[in-house]
Amino acid sequence: MKKPEVLAPAGSLERLKIAIDFGADAVYIGGGRLNLRAFSDNFTNEEMAEGIKYCHDRGKRLYVTMNVFPRNHDLKGVEEYIKGLYDLGVDAIIVADPSIVAAAKEAAPNLEIHLSTQANITNWRATKFWYEQGVKRIVLARELTLKEITEINENTPEGCELEVFVHGSMCVAYSGRCLISNYMLGRDANKGICSNACRYKYYLVEETRPNEYYPVIEDDNGTYIMNSKDLCMIEHIPEIVKSGVHSLKIEGRMKNEFYVASTVKAYREAVDAYCDNPEGYEFKQEWLDAVLKISHRQYHTGFFFGKMGEQTYDVSSYVRDYDIVGIVQSYDEETKEATILQKNRVFEGDEVEVLRAHTPYFNVKLNEMFDVEKKQKTDVANRAHMIFKVKVDTPLKEKDMLIKGKKVLEL
Repeated sequence: MKKPEVLAPAGSLERLKIAIDFGADAVYIGGGRLNLRAFSDNFTNEEMAEGIKYCHDRGKRLYVTMNVFPRNHDLKGVEEYIKGLYDLGVDAIIVADPSIVAAAKEAAPNLEIHLSTQANITNWRATKFWYEQGVKRIVLARELTLKEITEINENTPEGCELEVFVHGSMCVAYSGRCLISNYMLGRDANKGICSNACRYKYYLVEETRPNEYYPVIEDDNGTYIMNSKDLCMIEHIPEIVKSGVHSLKIEGRMKNEFYVASTVKAYREAVDAYCDNPEGYEFKQEWLDAVLKISHRQYHTGFFFGKMGEQTYDVSSYVRDYDIVGIVQSYDEETKEATILQKNRVFEGDEVEVLRAHTPYFNVKLNEMFDVEKKQKTDVANRAHMIFKVKVDTPLKEKDMLIKGKKVLEL
């Protein structure tokens, strides 16, 4: 059985390393030009070089997104940029427009090209066409069913790889081709500066009563009539693998370290468990629990099973039951003291969960908190990126993440 690649988002060098450490086979990042996440911490050439080395030293791959739809002025210098990526050693570029394909073939003919989901490929003839143009991998449109994906795979030329999204945010528009943000705020979704206007809270206004706002009731949390659910296929790994796709892609280059670590860990373990022993495979609730801990909208299975109506919401708000409160910098086994980089507020005496690669969650208690900068005891770590120390009986490791559940107050 062909084991598919687990492909993770990396919005920064730190998150790239986390993705690889937690089991990703490859990461995708944004460079300085022509990618659809203008507000993420896109990589400089120096950071990219370090990230490539980190991946290649561990036998992993790195792809760079160039998936905007360029205007004439965007094409200036694109060949030099692509040649620079090739010289740095990137494993592939992800593109959406024929102009970038043509530029890549001219500037770096040996550079692998992947076709973005933005190109909305929905049939096998299209995969054959793009493969003949020199594209090695097709990222299929999110709107396809598993049955359609299987049929595409059966009719796709040997050597052409298929990739599908299995987790993350979904767009209200077909394959992300949305003009709402551009129309309302002049921020073009297809240039990487989407305002997520579909997530806004909306009211009705009658034209002769300009200051009277009528609510459009959806639920008690508000009115988010275009807000899609999040995709989650962690419970359906066997079906995805059987479809024959080469890569399982996790969305989220603008998500935090907790999101990257949790999703990669869950999908890595599930894919390995199924591919290593298909007949004895059993789904583990801990994989679903892991992705339920991260900030998310209500989950669903997208279009994979043909339930086209599930894009709409019945619970409009984000689910944020857990926060990352710290990342372990070091641990002294003699003193049982951990040095922590603060990520969210945490108190002395709190019990937290530890998220570690290739290890089930476990709990520890944070005792005797000490503020390193102020050189004094404290009962709370409440400054951004504060370095603090705590006594922890269970040995911790560098890069362990400390996760804290939010308390629900009963009224």
